[in-house]
Amino acid sequence: MDKKSIIGIVLIFAILVVFSVINQPSKEEVEAAKRKRDSIAQVETQRAIEAQQEAEVQKIQDTGQADSTEDAGILAQQKMDEFGAFGNSAVGEEEFYALENNLMKVTFSSKGGRIYSVLLKGYKTYQGDSLILFDGPETIFGLNFFAQNRSIQTEQLYFKTNTQKKNTVVTGPSVKRGSEGRIKFNEENPGGKESIAFRLELAPGKFMEFVYTLSYNSYMVDFDLNMNGMDQYIASNQSYLNFAWSFDVPRQERASRFGEDRNTYITYKFFEDEVDNLSQNKNDDEDLSTRVKWIGFKQLFFSSTIIADDAFPNAQIRQNKYEDNPDYLANFSADIAFPYEGNSQENIGLQFYFGPNHYQTLKQYDIDLERQIYLGYAIVRPVNKYVIIPVFNFLRKYIGNFGIIILLLTVFIKMILFPFTYKSYMSQAKMKALKPEVDEINAKFGSGTDKAMEKQQATMALYRKAGVNPMGGCLPMVLQFPILIAMFFFFPTSIELRGESFLWATDLSTYDSIVQLPFDIPIYGSHVSLFCLLMTVTTIFYTRLNQQTTSTQGMPGMKTMMYMMPVMFLFILNSYPAGLSYYYFLANLITIGQTYLIRSFVDEDKIRAQLQANKKKPSKKSSFQKRLEDMAKQRGMQMPKK
Repeated sequence: MDKKSIIGIVLIFAILVVFSVINQPSKEEVEAAKRKRDSIAQVETQRAIEAQQEAEVQKIQDTGQADSTEDAGILAQQKMDEFGAFGNSAVGEEEFYALENNLMKVTFSSKGGRIYSVLLKGYKTYQGDSLILFDGPETIFGLNFFAQNRSIQTEQLYFKTNTQKKNTVVTGPSVKRGSEGRIKFNEENPGGKESIAFRLELAPGKFMEFVYTLSYNSYMVDFDLNMNGMDQYIASNQSYLNFAWSFDVPRQERASRFGEDRNTYITYKFFEDEVDNLSQNKNDDEDLSTRVKWIGFKQLFFSSTIIADDAFPNAQIRQNKYEDNPDYLANFSADIAFPYEGNSQENIGLQFYFGPNHYQTLKQYDIDLERQIYLGYAIVRPVNKYVIIPVFNFLRKYIGNFGIIILLLTVFIKMILFPFTYKSYMSQAKMKALKPEVDEINAKFGSGTDKAMEKQQATMALYRKAGVNPMGGCLPMVLQFPILIAMFFFFPTSIELRGESFLWATDLSTYDSIVQLPFDIPIYGSHVSLFCLLMTVTTIFYTRLNQQTTSTQGMPGMKTMMYMMPVMFLFILNSYPAGLSYYYFLANLITIGQTYLIRSFVDEDKIRAQLQANKKKPSKKSSFQKRLEDMAKQRGMQMPKK
């Protein structure tokens, strides 16, 4: 081969390399081609599966009953290999049964012998639909354990029932309003009780059984797990059987960041200990390593709670909160340990509470279920427990209109607080009467900080001579504060207000929207609450009225702050329940009326004359002041002369 031929071959090779480099596909083109090949492969695989399924169906149709029997035998053998002695229960047809009383309807599935759904009667969702606490095949409910070296999940098995009735109704006497679910009423007016049993029978006399019992006029469902001869199948090294319960929580109320969205979370009570809960506003989980009495899947007004007859040894709970989901609020799940001793006969008893978060209904069980209702901080909780709730329930017995009930409740509270209101007004009137003397002191010492202490001492000496307590107007307000805050927690959690209308408010348990804005204002929201507006206007009016009898000298920013507070509450309370804003509005009106009433029979000139007379009297030193002077003398300090 001569030199020219070699050069030609080299040039041709170089041209091919350059051409291949120039025409090499980009990374994006390679990925696109790969996706195309994968899509084609997926389609071809799916077609092959469908073709195989069609062929199998056709084969069954062609070969007839003989082949069907043969296939059933193969399937049964496969289930026996997968589930061992439980294999015979792994094939079946799902059927539904129900227990129903005057308060709720509980539906059960033969697949898993589980509670499939719970419907509460007498309640509707905010859209007017039936109120269902949970529902659907996505619900997890069953035992998990090891048997014959296999992992068994009862929700995959088909149970047999002791009844052919698809719906069993528990009957009883008529229940008067306010006695729904009350134990005392049921003891005096006993109704019926019905049970349904779901059984997995592995051999004669060897079975696992779920027994559910529902009584008339009760929100409690008794659950008994009976095991007979199961020690021959369940692994002997197990000290617990794991019970898994999980479901998506349906939205029952109108979306509100201060309503159901905020008050949907898991609660729990340690055995003979405190009640606690997971976070209100975010995903959370907790490993409960000590004994637990109950675990509650709580919403704002309803809850589904599992309760041990004694205690659960331990549990793991998780909540996954959904954002911007119009149908569901969160997913709740609990993995609970059931004690297992490996005896030939064992029974585990517990209960489920499916019902409203009504304080008196929950409290009657005496296991702190009512603590699921948040009644405020420790300082205000007793006010709600021992004052507000009893008065509210008393009024509810005789009055059906909740707008009138809130009005009477407000009048009752303001009557109790009137002595404090009167004392506060009188203290402010005395301060106003001394305003000329206070102005003279301020002018004498000026506004500089170098004589601020002397100015303060002179002012306090004036108050002492006149017999005025500068804190007299504040202390009564401090005493009223716990009640004010208690109502802030009472109304948002009061299920009695749910669905109750008054004037333009269609539901006092949520905000009253008279205008829907086309945009969202931070904190305020995208609606206008009329009761909240009225509350704000009356608060501003009372603030102005109150400042006429209050001196704000020396506190130049106080006046502005007093007017800023109602505006702040306008933004905060706009999305709170209409019942709360309505209460604050009524309280403002009554307080304004009381102020004008006190003014009508209080003679301010007489007060000033009395104060001037007090100034002429020799002032007595308080024991506190005497102690201060004695301490100063012991240290060799000379007290200032008056």
